[in-house]
Amino acid sequence: MAARVLLQRRSLGPLAAIALGGLAFAPATALAEGPVDKVSRASTDHAHAGGAPGGLIGEQKKPIYDGFDDPSANDAPSPAASPVSALQFSQPPATQEEPKKEKRPRGPSPTDRLATQVGKVRMALHRVAVRAENKVNETMDSAFSLEQSFTNTIASLAPSRESGEKLMPGTIYVLVAAMAGSIVTRNRNLLLRSTIPLALGVGAGWTVLPVTMRNISDLSWRYEQRFPAVAEAHVNIREGIKKSVSFAKAHGRVGVQYVDDKVTGAREAVEAWVKQGK
Repeated sequence: MAARVLLQRRSLGPLAAIALGGLAFAPATALAEGPVDKVSRASTDHAHAGGAPGGLIGEQKKPIYDGFDDPSANDAPSPAASPVSALQFSQPPATQEEPKKEKRPRGPSPTDRLATQVGKVRMALHRVAVRAENKVNETMDSAFSLEQSFTNTIASLAPSRESGEKLMPGTIYVLVAAMAGSIVTRNRNLLLRSTIPLALGVGAGWTVLPVTMRNISDLSWRYEQRFPAVAEAHVNIREGIKKSVSFAKAHGRVGVQYVDDKVTGAREAVEAWVKQGK
């Protein structure tokens, strides 16, 4: 064991000497694109330090890129070449502009078409709703105007307070007269059963409610004037009735006069006969 340790210690010296020699004779690392004078100086230093391979001492190393000759430190750069080279290296290589692609017109998408159709449907529904609302409003306005016209018409038929005419008892008298006419003509023909009650009711109305009947007559005449044929027929009938009434009155007066004459003659004859009997 002691001999092995001694042998190991003795072998350490030669190994250290070999390592130092290898470091001394190892070639130096040189930059490929460095200046020539630096390369030559480095090679000279290595030659002085421990020697170099033959043919390398005092020779200048060439760069590995043959296409480019590096200018030496002593050579001054030409003033004409430097700006051009600077521009060549500073400016990027010009690239040809690619032709712009023409943008084709893009058609509407399905969503756009659906939105358009939905908008059209909504507008159509809005127009229908507006028309329906206008029709309802017009109907309500016409109903209100009709109601107002009806109430005003009924109010205009009532007699004024100055006339002193009352509707309640007079209306009852008119209804009783019409019912009496229907009772009298219940076994008669259809013409009499439809005309006699009406005539009796109208006659009772003109007798009991003259102002109200006058208002009704004026209202019916205003409505009849909207139809000229009906108005003309009404005028003819009224004129005929008036003529008939005047003829009846005249015949009545003639009949009364005839009866008076007959009664007067009979009375005078009786008086003469009585005088003769004395």
